[in-house]
Amino acid sequence: MPDVQRIAPCSARAVELEAGDELIVIDPEGQQVSDLTAFSREDNREYLSSGRSIDYASRLFLTTGDVLYSNRSRPMFDIIEDTCGRHDFTLTPCSKDTFSIIYGETEGRPGCEGNLAHALSPYGIEVDRIPIAFNVFMNVDIDATTGAIRVLPPLSRPGDRLRLRARMPLIVGMTACSAGQSNNFRYKPIDFEVVRA
Repeated sequence: MPDVQRIAPCSARAVELEAGDELIVIDPEGQQVSDLTAFSREDNREYLSSGRSIDYASRLFLTTGDVLYSNRSRPMFDIIEDTCGRHDFTLTPCSKDTFSIIYGETEGRPGCEGNLAHALSPYGIEVDRIPIAFNVFMNVDIDATTGAIRVLPPLSRPGDRLRLRARMPLIVGMTACSAGQSNNFRYKPIDFEVVRA
């Protein structure tokens, strides 16, 4: 029987994976982003790299059949199922500064950066070590002429999923994103399931 777990809105969780384990990230209600990052359990200075992954795929929008690489050019994940087809791997996790600069907020919410750092702190991973995340279900439009970007409502529908297979032992952090632009200003949960090899 599936063991689906829930990440509450505007929070994060961390899980450990073995090589061959599958991680399924699910949008239960639709239009909700999950910032996902990963670190090697053998040496957490090795992390999921947007630059390497995009470079080796030769495209910005990664999907089924693509490989997600580490900063050391080693495969970390295979994308084996993607029912949404649109994710972002260019924008940094939202933070207190994001909310101040973009939204004019002053209350200092931690955002995905702070939530990931809190979830990953038992592994010695602090806030300055949080890289660009694989923003599952995030819909970023890029103007081909000017390079201007717009964060649009996610294309994910209720039940859409991204299935990843780990290629090495990993520590994975995932959020239910706190940025309004990333979830059409309706903060919702993210579900996930780990299928052990």
